[in-house]
Amino acid sequence: MTKASQSTDDGCVFCDALDGRDSPLTVFLGDTCFVILNKFPYTNGHLMAVPRRHVGTLAEATPSELSELMQLVRTAEMVLTESYRPDGLNVGMNLGRPAGAGVPGHLHIHVVPRWTGDTNFMTVTADTRVVPEDPVDTVEQLRPIFERHLRHEA
Repeated sequence: MTKASQSTDDGCVFCDALDGRDSPLTVFLGDTCFVILNKFPYTNGHLMAVPRRHVGTLAEATPSELSELMQLVRTAEMVLTESYRPDGLNVGMNLGRPAGAGVPGHLHIHVVPRWTGDTNFMTVTADTRVVPEDPVDTVEQLRPIFERHLRHEA
């Protein structure tokens, strides 16, 4: 696996994670992409699939990056379904700040487990999210399941 990330002058949370400055949330490193736990999750298990290279749009991504990105989103669906047994999943991306991108310069796809009735008023009234699981525990739980799923597909 080659490291293809590059940090910007302003810094990039995803590039920093690859550079080892913020890596405890990394769940899986692929050849061109990786999976990381969202630092500010909406629910337990909120993951993101991210190209290793600092690209901001689908148009900038290579075919191999796009292929691995979708493979990791597919694997995230299977891993989260096995691990958390959600009633559904949100899968999506926001391209550009006006579209809601929190990190507009580095393409990423969110995979968010959802359960019937899991919405609450905390985000709306207090700009706070209630997530009962420690992120370190989440990563430790999901890493071996990712490895197993991807090993079986190889």
